[in-house]
Amino acid sequence: MEERLQAQLEALPAKPGVYLFRDADGEVLYVGKAKSLRSRVRSYFQHNGDGRAQIRQLPQRVADIEVIVTGSEVEALHLEQNLVKRHRPPFNVRLRDDKSFPYIAVTVEDEYPRVMFTRERHRPNVWYFGPYANAKKVRETLDVLNRVFRYRPCEGPKPGRRSGIPCLDYHIDRCLAPCVGYVSREEYRAIIDGVIEFLSGDVKPIQRELERRMREAAREERFEDAARYRNRLFAVQHLVERQAVERRSVGTVDVIGFAAEGDRAVVQIFPLRGGKMVDRHSFHLENVAGQDVTTILESFGLEYYGNAPSVPPQIIVPRDAGDLSALAALLSERRGARVEVRPAERGEKRRLQQLADENALHVLRTDLAQGERRRLRRVEALEELREALNLEALPLRIECYDISTAMGQDNVGSMVVFQDGLPKKAHYRKFAIHGQEGMDDFAAMAEVISRRFARLPDGTVAGSGGGGGPPPPPRRPPPPPRARAPPGAGG
Repeated sequence: MEERLQAQLEALPAKPGVYLFRDADGEVLYVGKAKSLRSRVRSYFQHNGDGRAQIRQLPQRVADIEVIVTGSEVEALHLEQNLVKRHRPPFNVRLRDDKSFPYIAVTVEDEYPRVMFTRERHRPNVWYFGPYANAKKVRETLDVLNRVFRYRPCEGPKPGRRSGIPCLDYHIDRCLAPCVGYVSREEYRAIIDGVIEFLSGDVKPIQRELERRMREAAREERFEDAARYRNRLFAVQHLVERQAVERRSVGTVDVIGFAAEGDRAVVQIFPLRGGKMVDRHSFHLENVAGQDVTTILESFGLEYYGNAPSVPPQIIVPRDAGDLSALAALLSERRGARVEVRPAERGEKRRLQQLADENALHVLRTDLAQGERRRLRRVEALEELREALNLEALPLRIECYDISTAMGQDNVGSMVVFQDGLPKKAHYRKFAIHGQEGMDDFAAMAEVISRRFARLPDGTVAGSGGGGGPPPPPRRPPPPPRARAPPGAGG
């Protein structure tokens, strides 16, 4: 161990706080929190070390340790969450899909509010519902809501049709045309209040209102209107049946299930509001190999409830979840009231938690099986490519190049990368061509290749728009020993 690192370990305080491990380039490898920084950080560098499989790789890569002392473990947990979001360390637990969670937003500050899909949650005076796990289901829910409530789907803070003629959405019964004054502001606000009630879990008022309007229209022999109200009622009932299961004795609670295998894990959440299960969310986690359930659920809980507009008063977790008191304290602080995070020992909550565990395990095994099938298909495709190009080994990394020319000038080279048979978009690159002008794709390709090939990939495909004649021999770089290109593919 380096003398500098040893000195840092000896100077660690026995106080709660957050620690950051950095590599030789200063990049953050891992962020953690501890009740005692001295004992926790030193444990990584002891002979038996941290028992987690991939964390065992850390000591060899750590070049610097940074610690931040906090007043309590709860403060440390809060700071850890912010630092993980900022640095996205490779050794911390993370959601497999790094997109932010989808929400339904209601722009209540607008004169005629919108109801829309979003992944952001930072605008003031906007009501957010979520977070949800499945963006497709959110869009399906919005489609049903728009058919039932007919709020405006157009963008912008004001409904727009300056022509004074309602748009197509009005004619297909998907909007009430506030842009041309076909609905008053008060009537439109009442519709938005109904949307908010529905998204909050109170669906009975809208069902009763649709039933009343349907019967009234039928009684007055307005059969087309009655049919429309009937269809909207069916749409609402279908949505409720898909999302809701009665659990009257449970109240308002989130029930969490968990399953892990290898480096992957699934967290399943059953949100119950007023005894009704309003949805089911599945979240896929990566980088969990060897990590204990407490650490995983604590990290997930911080990210999930840190983004949620509201926190339930009780969160039921698996029996082996361990001590989550710091998470409970932090969530209580955010809610402004006590939040209980605990396992359920008996009764309906215990049964629901076991059901959530079963669902999580099923989702995980299904996902792993599908992933293995996809992996085998990629291996078969790479094997076919290896045979076609007469390569000695599978082309696990492939770089493809092309040249683009705008109006005979402003040449740009592009590189796309496939790794293990999948696009590696983080490695895509563009090259500004400096060495030549005009439409000489071969010279441009030669410049890109000569600038790129300090380290060689397993295979290369080069393409061009058809240069102006055969490439001049002096400009062609010698073919690298492990690179291949199909005959006639570019320069």
